[in-house]
Amino acid sequence: MASGSDDPALRVQWHGPDTVVLRQGKSVHHEAPFLFLLLGTERALLLDTGAEADPEDFPLRATVDHLVDTWLERHEITGRYPLVVAHSHPHDDHVAGDQQLADRPDTTIVGHDAAAVAACFGPDGWRFDLGGRPLEVLKTPGHHPAAITIFDPATGWLLTGDTVYPGRLYVDDDVAFAVTLDRLVAFTGEREVTAVVGCHIEMTTQPGVDYPAGTIEQPDEPPLQLGPDRLAVVRAAAHAAIGAPGRHVFDDFVIDNRAG
Repeated sequence: MASGSDDPALRVQWHGPDTVVLRQGKSVHHEAPFLFLLLGTERALLLDTGAEADPEDFPLRATVDHLVDTWLERHEITGRYPLVVAHSHPHDDHVAGDQQLADRPDTTIVGHDAAAVAACFGPDGWRFDLGGRPLEVLKTPGHHPAAITIFDPATGWLLTGDTVYPGRLYVDDDVAFAVTLDRLVAFTGEREVTAVVGCHIEMTTQPGVDYPAGTIEQPDEPPLQLGPDRLAVVRAAAHAAIGAPGRHVFDDFVIDNRAG
């Protein structure tokens, strides 16, 4: 639940021993994006860094340092331990915290355009190993040309950023978006995906009803995770929305087609 003024600046929840889900508080920024810290034996990956906020109000650097140090101590790992900071896509509410990490030792911040993403992860479908934790990174444009999706076999999560989540799926290229959903459905059929995990919650628990943009109080939120079967529903909706600008409302998501 995100409830505005009493919401902490940064919620932290461990999902198993090697995965941390963070959420920027509505008290700090109405977008309240989710961030993901994945830890392997050789390095860690932070996916997204949140929306614009004063570091005193949004202690991302201090929180990440504490989480990494806690994990390293728990696993009795010493010495150099790099952190890679990547982005599901480079919209402001997913990259603003980069500045807090810019001077962090042993930290690589992936650039924001498609070429920089390819330079880090490879041209497409590349395996990125954290050390005993291989990830698969896919290009998934439609919402943004540099958007990526990461599959983490350790959790079974398909980390879809703003491409698929329980909220308003803003589409800038409707054909590319439909092709991306085709790909994600096919990919999920070949992998043991347990959940589709995006970066926002904008729906209410009432089918087809979303919170207005800019909402601070969201006391009636559904879970962030969607079942992998929902991808087929989003795919059908994406194809139906091609050439049809505007809002297309479904039970647990809305396609907002801005193409054309």
